[in-house]
Amino acid sequence: MKRAEFEQLVDESLEDLPSWVGQAMDNLHVVVEDWPTPEQDSHGTGLLGLYEGVNLHDRASGYSGFLPDRITLFMGPHLELRLPPRRLRAQIRKTVLHEVAHHLGIDDARLDELGY
Repeated sequence: MKRAEFEQLVDESLEDLPSWVGQAMDNLHVVVEDWPTPEQDSHGTGLLGLYEGVNLHDRASGYSGFLPDRITLFMGPHLELRLPPRRLRAQIRKTVLHEVAHHLGIDDARLDELGY
């Protein structure tokens, strides 16, 4: 899969989010990188995505002037899963949802309960 195709799947996943999620997202930049750096994936687990920033739940009333939060989707680890196209699309969507949930303030424990 070429990078442009992967980016298109990420864009489609973002476009498919419920409207209330899109309206809630604030000061957020979503990017695609080939691979996580060793600092981003310190355990070498094949990180699929990463949220970096101050989630909406933890922002105080004086939150302003900050650089955008960042969601990074990693293409290499997704492709290493060697999923058929339909399942790869579903996995990319799941990763996008997982990282957007972190932006909204939902932690990993709650995401596990929800199956994400």
